Amino acid sequence: MPNGKWFRIGYGLIIILLIVFLATKVRFIFEPIFVLFQTLFIPIIIAGILYYLIRPLVDFASKYIPRPLSVIIVFLTGIGIVTGLIMLIAPELERQFNNLANSLPDLIDDANQLLLNIQASDWFSRISPEEDAITNFFNNLESNLDQILSQIASQITEYIGVIANVLITIIVVPFILFYLLKDGELLPRRIIGFLPKRYKDEAVEILDDMDSALSSYIQGQIIVSCFVGVLVYIGYTIIDLRFSLILAVVALLTNFIPFIGPWIGTLPGVIVGLLDSPFQALLVIIIVVVIQQIESNLISPQVMGKKLQVHPITIIFLLLFAGRFGGILAMIIAVPTYAVIKVIVSHIYRIIKLRNKDSFE
Repeated sequence: MPNGKWFRIGYGLIIILLIVFLATKVRFIFEPIFVLFQTLFIPIIIAGILYYLIRPLVDFASKYIPRPLSVIIVFLTGIGIVTGLIMLIAPELERQFNNLANSLPDLIDDANQLLLNIQASDWFSRISPEEDAITNFFNNLESNLDQILSQIASQITEYIGVIANVLITIIVVPFILFYLLKDGELLPRRIIGFLPKRYKDEAVEILDDMDSALSSYIQGQIIVSCFVGVLVYIGYTIIDLRFSLILAVVALLTNFIPFIGPWIGTLPGVIVGLLDSPFQALLVIIIVVVIQQIESNLISPQVMGKKLQVHPITIIFLLLFAGRFGGILAMIIAVPTYAVIKVIVSHIYRIIKLRNKDSFE
């Protein structure tokens, strides 16, 4: 039997594929594990994000007081800050949501009229294969409305399941976060303790690099997104754009998606501005472009630096792949996951390269 390097790699791949194939034949054995993973995945991700955000404060406080007490103090302080922010913005947010709900029929009529004006324009008739394309679209949408509503009603059990998962997440996350902050530093040492002595130094370096990559990315992304949300709110308020706070919150949340998120968050603002006037939509675009220049050239370099060293083309491919298979959540975690995998692979490659070099010597 051939025993070359590539043949050994091939044998390994065949064995892995065979194990995967056999595992698919006994899926019922792994079903409880899948259910447990699906249940805990979201809480663990949220707790991990909050862990990297809060950890610097806990580390600082634990220099002067016991760590469990510092965790509790930071917890209570964080709850107080979040409660204060909610009390500060909730009335305005509620007012804008009520205005949006009351204005929704008028907004739909304005959007319909705008699209009909576009349809009546000369340039649209040149590029459209059908004369009444927009009118037919709205007619089809109206005729299918009953079917859409019936599908929503039939999926009410799924919505109840989503609500239950949200409640589970709200309950579980604080407990996971507390123990991560209290004993999180001990976990890497316990993992390293199972490794042979000659691998421990390399494992410590890998874990440190992973921790640094995740910490810089998560902390930086949250700070940058908050800056963007505040700047967007200020800009939209200056030009007197309707629903400015709602649109700023949308911009803040979508900014967590690297590269394309800021432009996704811009689209609702452009639409609302366009319903007022084309000039208002132009002002929205100018404001967002200015904010993105400030964010990319001033805020991000100062807050995040360039520790991830991920090329923009790589980010685009990652987001396309993640969005296709996992939706919005996968797009958010795609880049930090890639950064961690990159750290592990680069260290393993370096170890293999050094071993081969030593063997030749």
